[in-house]
Amino acid sequence: MTSPHTRPLRFGLVLFSPSTREEWVAKARHAESLGYDVVSVSDHLGMPSSVATLALLAEATERIRLGTLVLNTVFYQPKVLARDLATVDHHAGGRVEIGLGAGYDKAQFDRAGLPWLPARERVDHLERTLRELREVFASPHASPPAAQPGGPPVLVAGRGPRVLRLAAEHADIVGFTGTVPVPDGDGLRLGGPEEIAARVTQVHELLGDRARDVELNIPVHRVLPSAAGGTVTDVWQNELPLSAAELAELPSVLIGSARECAQQVLERRRRYGLSYFSVLEPEMEAFAKVIEELR
Repeated sequence: MTSPHTRPLRFGLVLFSPSTREEWVAKARHAESLGYDVVSVSDHLGMPSSVATLALLAEATERIRLGTLVLNTVFYQPKVLARDLATVDHHAGGRVEIGLGAGYDKAQFDRAGLPWLPARERVDHLERTLRELREVFASPHASPPAAQPGGPPVLVAGRGPRVLRLAAEHADIVGFTGTVPVPDGDGLRLGGPEEIAARVTQVHELLGDRARDVELNIPVHRVLPSAAGGTVTDVWQNELPLSAAELAELPSVLIGSARECAQQVLERRRRYGLSYFSVLEPEMEAFAKVIEELR
């Protein structure tokens, strides 16, 4: 059986800057040529539609898998979303992966003219979405039928105890954010190494025997040269007043040469069971050198 600490590594790229069709296609094709396993799109107002963009990328690429990291489930009716995602997966030849979240930014709900629901109700909707997606994908009457057995794999991302419990019980992939608690609706604030370690430990305990079957995912926010060290102030516009030693321990940051970063990836798989690393677009080229080392 596969141990979470020896699971094959996978590497995703999260795109969010392209503004034209040509830019989206070029970036996705380049990611495919660099050896990335997954290209994902975010789900924010002010950006192109995630599902429509996946359809474009499916047509433009051949091998690379296509994901959402992550859909704000409160924006959608689950059964309609299931139909749209199943359709894209069908046209993509079974390459779609679905990332789901409960929503965290009140400003986006305000822009959409949607009520800002309490966290409990948003997680309720996330749970209902996950359940209804599974039902639609498993139905013998689904049209189109699932291109992948049981439907596309599902990633659930978050940091709250209930979201992580939901992910551990039902998701194929658990996504960690590496964030700390903030007033609900105030966005995200990154935490230090101890925050991520605590959430990973919690999920391992919740998974039990499912640990062999579930991937653990984490973003790679920065790939830095050895000399960087010190305070980093441009990670999601978050100030991280960490020492060089603390920064080196942060699983979402890699520091050093491509070979040194590759060893850090292997160490984070060994220590935490993390095997699926989603790289933010600005680090695309730097992390591609790490992929070369690992393969």
